[in-house]
Amino acid sequence: MPRQFLCPVFGSSLWLALILQSLISSAATYRRPVSGGKRQSFLERTLILLDVNTRSPVKVLNDNFLSLQLDPSIVKDGWLDFLSSKRLVTLARGLSPAYLRFGGKRTDFLQFHNLKNLAKFRGPGPDYYLKNYEDDIVRSDFALDKQKGCKLASHPDMMLELQREKAAQMQQVLLKEQLSNIYSDVTLTARSLDKLYNFADCAGLHLIFGLNALHRNPDNSWNASSALSLLKYSAGKKYNISWELGNEPNSYRTMAARSVNSSRLAQDYSVLKTLLQSVRFYSRANLYGPNIGRPRKNAILLLDGFMKNGGSVVDAVTWQHYYIDRRVTKVEDFMKTRLLDTLSEQITKVLKIVQTHAPEKRVWLGGVGPAWAGGTNNLSDTFAAGFLWLNTLGIAAAHGIDVVLRHSFFDYGYNHLVDQHFNPLPDYWLSLLFKRLVGPRVLAVQVAGLQRKPRPGRVIRDKLRIYAHCTSFHNHDYVRGSITIYIINLHRSRKKIKLAGTLRNKTVHQYLLQPFGTDGLHSMSVQLNGEPLRMVDNETFPELKPRTLRAGRTIAMPPVSIGFYVIKNINAYACRR
Repeated sequence: MPRQFLCPVFGSSLWLALILQSLISSAATYRRPVSGGKRQSFLERTLILLDVNTRSPVKVLNDNFLSLQLDPSIVKDGWLDFLSSKRLVTLARGLSPAYLRFGGKRTDFLQFHNLKNLAKFRGPGPDYYLKNYEDDIVRSDFALDKQKGCKLASHPDMMLELQREKAAQMQQVLLKEQLSNIYSDVTLTARSLDKLYNFADCAGLHLIFGLNALHRNPDNSWNASSALSLLKYSAGKKYNISWELGNEPNSYRTMAARSVNSSRLAQDYSVLKTLLQSVRFYSRANLYGPNIGRPRKNAILLLDGFMKNGGSVVDAVTWQHYYIDRRVTKVEDFMKTRLLDTLSEQITKVLKIVQTHAPEKRVWLGGVGPAWAGGTNNLSDTFAAGFLWLNTLGIAAAHGIDVVLRHSFFDYGYNHLVDQHFNPLPDYWLSLLFKRLVGPRVLAVQVAGLQRKPRPGRVIRDKLRIYAHCTSFHNHDYVRGSITIYIINLHRSRKKIKLAGTLRNKTVHQYLLQPFGTDGLHSMSVQLNGEPLRMVDNETFPELKPRTLRAGRTIAMPPVSIGFYVIKNINAYACRR
């Protein structure tokens, strides 16, 4: 019998017949090896037979399935002033269409002031920042104000170097706050909001803004005064924004020595919904929440109570998941199959609650990253982290999670997609390929093993993860009806995959990602089919050229690698319309 792998599998007599046909044809060509020969026979090798159900999708996701997040710490460490960079906007545009969530731990310490930028609202820094750096920012702002449409800038190298020094100092402050759970307020001025929206709009991203839920009245009800000021300002600018309220409300007791129970949280969301309806421009704006943390006991109880007490006011139910904490010290920790499977368990818990109270509601993974507290240097920003990231996308898609928001696109710790030199990290290139090749229609994968044992071993099953979607309709290199398969090989050896059934004897385009350089899995550079990936200039991506595999050829996945495989001209019924 075929062994079921990860994605949903539909048993069918056709599939069994195809497997038997493959076995018979293989056996017909089998020859017993000459005594003493070193070469193994075809049947003795580890081989995976792969087919995909092309009749209908098992799930249909949001077109913005892979989306992004920016942490409010970007205001405090000064990087928000550089979101107008041509290179940053180009990199963000490469991942559109997508949502951009402005939120994180500091959402509930964010204070809006309808003022232009003033030095006293900036973070601390050496004297030269206040004298030269601050003047440079002001001059840059004036230059941007004169532009029409998208406001883009090319910042001098010296200015960027000063900013990196300032950010490095502030990084230590931010990390200390997070580890101690004692946070200072973050001031967002009108000018800062303009820059944030300009970035999202120029990059083709839809902004989701997280409002401060810890601004409370004496009776513990939500104080909406600051939020109303922000809504009126944004409406006056005609900023197309969706909204959230708070971040991880289950952790408020440890963060701010106060708690918000589920019924109060549901009331707060109702108040915000009414507030949005009172501002004409946002009367139909979307509202997302409650954005609980990892679904452990307290978070699950809060979500259940929220949905029971009127939480259906939200347009999608959001929650967060982080795989590991700062105790992770080696690359192997990112490749543990038990760790990769924790996401599936958490999704099941959340879906059960939502389907009980509001089965029609979509569920979003509203903030996900490979590691907690900003990540781990030289680990969560390397090629190794890509296994967790692609596994997240594959499992979330298979369960029907509508949107996955990656924390963070830029800045803050070591979980980001782009570093502080504006260079794409391995997870960025992985995300770019996913966006270009993978569409929102999820297909069932059917896998069987052909080896000495009658079934594929558990290790082979767990360490070779295979997912399939219809190819993105936005990619004009492929006609509708094409299929994209993406595979994670966690084995330390090469694995062979034979396309069977409907996929048999089809031309395949291979996009194979491997670490580039001598650092191996610690590398912060990536090669595609043997060619290193680098931006050509600030506005030009490298050509993502596939390698063509002739019809009928076996796919050979190198050790610890990631591959995308487009099955061309298959005319899959599920992917034609």
